[in-house]
Amino acid sequence: MRRLPLVLPAPRPHANAAATAVRVARAVAPPALGPARVHARDVTTFTRRTIGNPRSGRVPVRPRATFIRPLSSQNTTTTTGQPDTQTAAPAAEEEQPAETTASSDAETSSAAEQAEQQERGEEVLRRLVPFHFETGVALFAKRPPRPFPPPFLSPPSGSFSDPLSTHDRSRDRRKAYVNGRIIKGFTNGDDAVFASRWFVCANDGVGAWSTRPRGHAGLWARLILHYWATAIFEDAARQGDEYKPDPVGNLQKAYELTVEATSKPNDWQGTTTAAGAQLYYKKGEEGMKPLLYVTNVGDSQVMVVRPATKEMVYKSTEQWHWFDCPRQLGTNSPDTPATRAVVDEVAIQEGDIVLAMSDGVIDNLWSHEIVAKVCDSLERWKAGEVSGRKAALLAEEGDSGMGFVAEELMEAAKVIAMDPFAESPFMEHAIEEGLASGGGKMDDISVVAALCRRNDD
Repeated sequence: MRRLPLVLPAPRPHANAAATAVRVARAVAPPALGPARVHARDVTTFTRRTIGNPRSGRVPVRPRATFIRPLSSQNTTTTTGQPDTQTAAPAAEEEQPAETTASSDAETSSAAEQAEQQERGEEVLRRLVPFHFETGVALFAKRPPRPFPPPFLSPPSGSFSDPLSTHDRSRDRRKAYVNGRIIKGFTNGDDAVFASRWFVCANDGVGAWSTRPRGHAGLWARLILHYWATAIFEDAARQGDEYKPDPVGNLQKAYELTVEATSKPNDWQGTTTAAGAQLYYKKGEEGMKPLLYVTNVGDSQVMVVRPATKEMVYKSTEQWHWFDCPRQLGTNSPDTPATRAVVDEVAIQEGDIVLAMSDGVIDNLWSHEIVAKVCDSLERWKAGEVSGRKAALLAEEGDSGMGFVAEELMEAAKVIAMDPFAESPFMEHAIEEGLASGGGKMDDISVVAALCRRNDD
């Protein structure tokens, strides 16, 4: 479980310790990185046209903790400017139901308009971008996800056959909503993933928030993902045929809307990393070529594997405050997309596989193991070596085999994560920092595999 800098609450008054000074651990401010940068990378020659290093550099290892301010009887304010709800006046809390009821019709109308705008955005991308993703998703949670709290949880089902959970698929039939709209993506423990024809994403909520009464990293990860994907489609709808991706702008908007949605009166705290890849195109002498906009904050990762040559042609670089404390978006964190997001423009080819992964994968598998597993799984799928119930289930993802590729990669990472004697990248990094470590790292494992293909029409 990854942590962040912590400010400890003051101890309770005691007769024998009235004059004792309150010990407070100082949060460590990260080195300034400057504004967000765009790295343009030609993956064939590995030539970086714009030089920039997203890493913040090594700093001394410090005790694991979280960006959480102490609770006290005084009125405290988070970095979002919202007062702590435990200190809010009771009268304000009593007025909220009436306000919510009065705004329900407006939210319903807004949700319908947003849904229509998204449909227009998808139509613009379908017409404008000559390529698309065929995707597959595989998930393993180290513990069941926490239920989403009100108002993000839908009313209870009227059917006894529906399981009481909070998300969207077989294990998650009760739907989660924000502002009248179903929240996009899937929740996996504290992770959240999204897969579509033009955008894939993997966010990793910081699990340390689960120890706090108002902490919900899974909610933060899912909401940022939802608003990020929504911002892309809405931008496409507004700009029409003149559309040009704005990765940092979209993620910044998603961050601000998530802060707003989780502020008072809801007041749910959390932080999350974010890694996403948007498919676009560029014009060249040989016609249209696929172009990938990769946006990253923290230690989730996007990787591009080329099965034709069995090589890795790109991977994003993790961002850290210090070991096991990645850059992240959310409550009390100094990081924002506008100041910390790094964008790479990656020229890819048809047939390349784009992977969006949480650190549950890259902490347990080295890059060459990921490449080997992806290429081997794809070959097995094409050779028809997958049969039975598993093949029938994975066929729902389409004939591209991406569901099987994602499943095999997730299983490979899971084997290492559960082996106390395995060698792993996380163990290696911990030993480099002077920490005793052995075996894999048990964590939520989330994989989105996306095959780049040219449109048929």
